[in-house]
Amino acid sequence: MSHQEKRAWIYAVVAVVVYAGYVIALLLRMPAAGLTAAHYVTPLLVAVGASVVLNIAAVTVAAGAAPKDAQALDERDRAIGRLGEYVGFYVMSIAALVPLVLALREAPYFWIANSLYLAFVLAALASAAVKIVAYRRGM
Repeated sequence: MSHQEKRAWIYAVVAVVVYAGYVIALLLRMPAAGLTAAHYVTPLLVAVGASVVLNIAAVTVAAGAAPKDAQALDERDRAIGRLGEYVGFYVMSIAALVPLVLALREAPYFWIANSLYLAFVLAALASAAVKIVAYRRGM
């Protein structure tokens, strides 16, 4: 498995695990008034920060385990990376319509912020999935 494929796996796993942890934290702290009354800002910021830190740490560990592979980047890796990023961009562009519509309809901030975070997670998963499939099936 190439270093770039490992990075895609790390990106996908971290996105799913951190988002799941965020949702569980919200549900465990849900007030009687419902989710929109939940204090979501701090857990949301912690989740975003944790995603960044965990991705950097995991990629660094993976690069440290095989430093020669971490530096190798050929045309195929660049093409797969480009394809994955294009797909992630389109998923984000489409998914970002939901928070936009929510904002235009003056929905509670909770739903706007959480739908935007979900859009980021879906874009990350789509990008990583395309890269993993391209590495596994060939491109």
